[in-house]
Amino acid sequence: MPHLNKSFNIKARDFTHAGEVSIHVQNILKTIGFHPSLIRRASICAYESEMNVVMYGSDGTFLLTVDPEMITLEVQDQGKGIENIELALQEGYSTATSEYREMGFGAGMGLPNIQKNADILEIHSDPGKGTRLKIEIKVRAG
Repeated sequence: MPHLNKSFNIKARDFTHAGEVSIHVQNILKTIGFHPSLIRRASICAYESEMNVVMYGSDGTFLLTVDPEMITLEVQDQGKGIENIELALQEGYSTATSEYREMGFGAGMGLPNIQKNADILEIHSDPGKGTRLKIEIKVRAG
């Protein structure tokens, strides 16, 4: 399997194109021939992290790296950051606005869903400066 790096830009508050990055990630992983359960896990992580940038970040970047051992998603923005990461990882905790809740978002499952589907999740956030997620999914169990 060749080593692959693909980067994408995410526009803040662009709900028209929100979710497109995760669809690209899903299609790339399908083309490579990964098992559907692995693609599903990576797609959930990609979508949840992409939507967090759309809703809470400023414009952001999304980097997909694939090698024989690992699928890595690195997502970064220069938004307001996460005040309390431990709290943000709790199911049901949300800082979504009423506008986002009316759109069907804000159930407080974004980061918990990423955590459940990733083998390794690193979150670095500086309030007022932005957030960076590094999500790793092992290609082979073991």
